Amino acid sequence: MSAPMSILSTDNPLPLYAQLSEVLRQRILRGIFKPGDRLPSAEELAKEFSLARVTVRQAIELLQRDGLVVARQGRGTFVQRNPAAETRLKVQTTLRDLVTMLKGDEIQLLNISEGQAAPNLTETDGKPAAHYVHMMRVHLREGTPYCVISIHLDEAIFRRAPERFRSELMIPLLAAMPEIEIARAHQTLTIGSADPEAAALLKLRVNAPVANVRRVFAAPDGTVIYLGEVIYRGDLVQLEMDLVS
Repeated sequence: MSAPMSILSTDNPLPLYAQLSEVLRQRILRGIFKPGDRLPSAEELAKEFSLARVTVRQAIELLQRDGLVVARQGRGTFVQRNPAAETRLKVQTTLRDLVTMLKGDEIQLLNISEGQAAPNLTETDGKPAAHYVHMMRVHLREGTPYCVISIHLDEAIFRRAPERFRSELMIPLLAAMPEIEIARAHQTLTIGSADPEAAALLKLRVNAPVANVRRVFAAPDGTVIYLGEVIYRGDLVQLEMDLVS
């Protein structure tokens, strides 16, 4: 009888226990294992993935550390929570929907830094403003950090209401200022993994999945007035698109 085929690989830069932890995490997120379900035993998982039991235990410890599972003496390991079943963040695909979503959310802002810095713009983004204010902030919902944002805002616009830009959600504020016209708004989304800095700010493990969103707003003359580079927790992001319109 042939040995079971493992979907894990020693060529992967992640250690085997981290790969297994991610496989089990995805099964929890997809609802294959639901809250209250008992996970397969270490022996069963070791056989399924052709791993040593010590490697399986290391993978389970990662899930325990993230609060997804709980070990019960003499009974096994049980799923405790599924982040996908909790409040998720919809990545909006229009500026109007984005403003509406942000206005309706109760979000805490944690400003990490502020200074002057030039954004990294491409030719297709538009032309740069004379100066930019650069802000780093973390957004929290119900005390949980869900994204970290690097913002470059045209300094001339920032100086019109500096305290409001420091204390309020920036996109709804920009959209509400009658003297500011956003002629073009574009965003791209890519999937990546958390580096040590993002992991620490978002309370994730290093290399946890994240969604990277880059938003560019330009004025009628093509000047980039806002660049937002957002890193979202991957376990909270949901992208919905209506394919029939």
